[in-house]
Amino acid sequence: MRFSNVLSALSPLREVETVSAHCDLMCGVYNPAQARIEAESVHQIAVKYQDSDDETFRQRAVIIKEERADLVKHHLWVLWTDYFKPNHVEEYPQLHQLFWEATKAAGDAKKTMDPKAGEDLLAKIDEIADIFWKTKGGKPDWMTS
Repeated sequence: MRFSNVLSALSPLREVETVSAHCDLMCGVYNPAQARIEAESVHQIAVKYQDSDDETFRQRAVIIKEERADLVKHHLWVLWTDYFKPNHVEEYPQLHQLFWEATKAAGDAKKTMDPKAGEDLLAKIDEIADIFWKTKGGKPDWMTS
């Protein structure tokens, strides 16, 4: 690249090109599987906690489960705030309530070591995933989960 081209590209006087996108990044980077993977960890940690009498293990399990539940919240909020748009809410009016319930379920899973809380969280994420894939025209054939 020539030096004059670089200066031209950096000039504050050059015309600014306006761009638009459906998502913050190009479509294809969002996936509810990220939240589900963390929720599976939340559930399995609670199961293993119940099966153990090792207090050191159990203390570590609580800490790790809480971290994973926070990651679930993070991944859900990224989907909600960055992927889903007003037209999705028009088509699926239950989305707002569903995300609220799923986020609350992640918080509830932090408060208990009952595996049922993890199961409830997974069910909410699966409901969101069903809608997500409908908005994308279906899950790609190559995707296994």
